Amino acid sequence: MTKYWKVDPDKAIDRGGELAGAAELLRSGNTVAFPTETVYGLGADATNTSAVERIFLAKGRPSDNPLIVHIADTRQLSGLIEPASVTPDHLRLMEAFWPGPLTIVLPVKTGSISPLVTAGLTTVGVRIPDHPVALQLLREAELPIAAPSANSSGRPSPTLASHVQDDLDGRIGGIVDGGGTGVGVESTVIQLGDGQLYILRPGGVTAEQLQSALPAIRIYEPEREDVLASETPRAPGMKYTHYAPKGYMHIVYGDDAEAVAAWIQRDVQAAKERGESTGILTFEEKASRFEADLVIACGSLAKPETIAQELYAALRRFDQQGIDYIVAEGCPETGIGQAIMNRLRKAAGHRLVRV
Repeated sequence: MTKYWKVDPDKAIDRGGELAGAAELLRSGNTVAFPTETVYGLGADATNTSAVERIFLAKGRPSDNPLIVHIADTRQLSGLIEPASVTPDHLRLMEAFWPGPLTIVLPVKTGSISPLVTAGLTTVGVRIPDHPVALQLLREAELPIAAPSANSSGRPSPTLASHVQDDLDGRIGGIVDGGGTGVGVESTVIQLGDGQLYILRPGGVTAEQLQSALPAIRIYEPEREDVLASETPRAPGMKYTHYAPKGYMHIVYGDDAEAVAAWIQRDVQAAKERGESTGILTFEEKASRFEADLVIACGSLAKPETIAQELYAALRRFDQQGIDYIVAEGCPETGIGQAIMNRLRKAAGHRLVRV
C-alpha cells in the first residue's frame, strides 16, 4: 500500500520532522514521490541499485534512459562527481540557477552511485530543486536521490499529487503531497565542454538566461530531439515518446494565425464527422474561436510561463474526458516556449502540420 503525507510547503522547512517517515522509506530502499518546482519526481536512493530498480519497475521506464540525481546542497557533489571536472563556468551556473530547474551533466565518480542511474554512461545529471518540501526531504533522507518524473513512462508528467496517484498508486512506497508545482515542465539539462554549452533538453531555465549567466560561452541548442534506437541518450527525455495523452494528437502551427485557426477547426470538424470525440489545445487569447467536444485554454501567449505551468494537467484532462482526437496549436519557440514545444512534439509523436 502506498503511504501518503500531506505537507504545507510554506511550513515544511520551518517545522521539519513531518517528512521523517518518507525519508525513512527512502533510506530503506523504497520509492517516494515528492514535489519539486518543475514536476513531481519519483525518488529512490541513487546509491542503491535495488532501490533504483523500483523506479524503473513502477514507471515501466526503459533501462537505457538515465536518471537525474537530486541533492540538497553543493557539498554533496564531491561524493558524486569528479571534483576536478567542475570548472569556473560550472560554478557560475550553480550560483545563478541552484536551487532551480537546471540539471548539469558532469563526469560521475566511479562507484559513487548505481550504474542504473547513469544507464552505463560516464556522466550523471545533478540538480538542487527549488522547492521547500523537496529540499526538506533530501535533508532528512541524507542521500542523493535519483528521481525522474513520477508518472507511468510516456504519460504526461504530474504537477499534482493526484496525478501521481492516478498513475502509480499501489506501485510505489509513498507520495508526499506538497500541492501544485510551479514551473510545470522539467528542468533544463545542459553539458559544458570545450568552452561551449550544449542544451540537451530545454526546460525551466531558458537559453537566454543561460547566455546571460555565461555571456562569453557559445550555446548550442538541440538540433534534433531524438536519438537513434541504438544510442543511449545523454539526458532524460531525448529518446522516447513522452508526455502523451491516450488519444491521437498532432500539432498545427504557422505564421498566419487566422490560417492556423481555420485549419484546426476544419480538421476537428472532419474528425467529428468520422465519429471521433474531439479536443483542441490552445491559449486564452484564442479559445473562443474554436468548437470541439473539449477546448482547453492552456495559459496565455502573453505569459508563456502559464502555458508551461498548465500543459501537463491539460493533456491529462483530454484523457479524463475520453477524447480520441486532439489538435494542439503551436506557440512561439522563444524563452520557455522552446521547452513547451519540445514537450508538445514528444506528446504528439512528432506529428506536425505547418500551415
